[in-house]
Amino acid sequence: MSKPPFRADHVGSLLRPIPLREARAARAAGTLSAEALRAAEDAAITTVIAEQKAIGLKAVTDGEFRRAFWHFDFLAGLGGVEMYEADQGIQFQGGQTKAYGLKVTAPIRYEGHPFVRDYSFVAANAGGAAPKITIPSPSVLHFRGGRRAVDAHTYPDMAGFFTDLGEAYAAAVADFATAGCRYLQLDEVNIAYLCDPEQIAGLKARGEETEGLLGRYADLINRAIAGRPADMFVSMHLCRGNFRSMHIAAGGYDPVAEVLFNGINVDAYFMEYDDERSGSFAPLRFLPKGKTVVLGLVTSKRGELESKDLLKRRIEAAAKHAPIEQLALSPQCGFASTEEGNVLTVEEQWAKLRLCVEVAQEVWGSV
Repeated sequence: MSKPPFRADHVGSLLRPIPLREARAARAAGTLSAEALRAAEDAAITTVIAEQKAIGLKAVTDGEFRRAFWHFDFLAGLGGVEMYEADQGIQFQGGQTKAYGLKVTAPIRYEGHPFVRDYSFVAANAGGAAPKITIPSPSVLHFRGGRRAVDAHTYPDMAGFFTDLGEAYAAAVADFATAGCRYLQLDEVNIAYLCDPEQIAGLKARGEETEGLLGRYADLINRAIAGRPADMFVSMHLCRGNFRSMHIAAGGYDPVAEVLFNGINVDAYFMEYDDERSGSFAPLRFLPKGKTVVLGLVTSKRGELESKDLLKRRIEAAAKHAPIEQLALSPQCGFASTEEGNVLTVEEQWAKLRLCVEVAQEVWGSV
């Protein structure tokens, strides 16, 4: 493939190197200046871009090295949204994240964002590779807190919340486009969560209206990307939670597949498929012509390397439901959705990504 997604691609986040972790800790402790931290981040990102290219990847990211969380850092940068210390973190199967949350305290608006500068640094150092920026899907701001996290005086009606959120995202997409971004990824975990009856029950228990929620999220995403340039490629990543190799949800894509593939105007889907929690490949039958599914068959949660034969058999199984020319390969998620990272080594991470490149070359003849 000459344009995204590539036959071997990746979701985005990478394990933080120890010197960067130390620099971020020093900044948090007040013993390192913001400028010195930025310099440490720049050095680490320049190195990790070169490492991605060296193993044959055609798309490169900054590994999300400037972030603590895959989602909070971007959303807290929107006008009207505040990050706060919560009573408890997000509950995973086996533990919790750090205790932070988001709340909407004023009208949501876009006022510029440091992620645009971050993207520009990647682009300036990509050296012929395709620079990709990842941001959370706008649905994340609703799914985590819902009505309770939105100031009722600002938004007595949630319709206004969704309208302003969509417009703020549209302005952000336009800003990225002006900076030259042509490979944008929305990390959309919540549509995958809607495949899990326990997650639906949790939404209902806190008083959320779940009927029609999938359609509302689809409309929100479409509003966010409607004004993108014709040559901007937008992908969507779906998973069921990824923190320290733990997950949150389970369930196949069957309940959402028709809307996902035909009601949301993105170009490709990075889909978690590394174990039985993701269900079968049957929902891929709804994939229309002109779109791509990047099969997340290689797990980022464990260090053991998958066999090439197993991956090829899984690709063949998926190709029974969608044309193989509309398929690609990647890990099922990033390696460090939060700065703590998953439970595997840096060497194991690169072996996983190298495996994706090698299998893609053997299956499709190119990366």
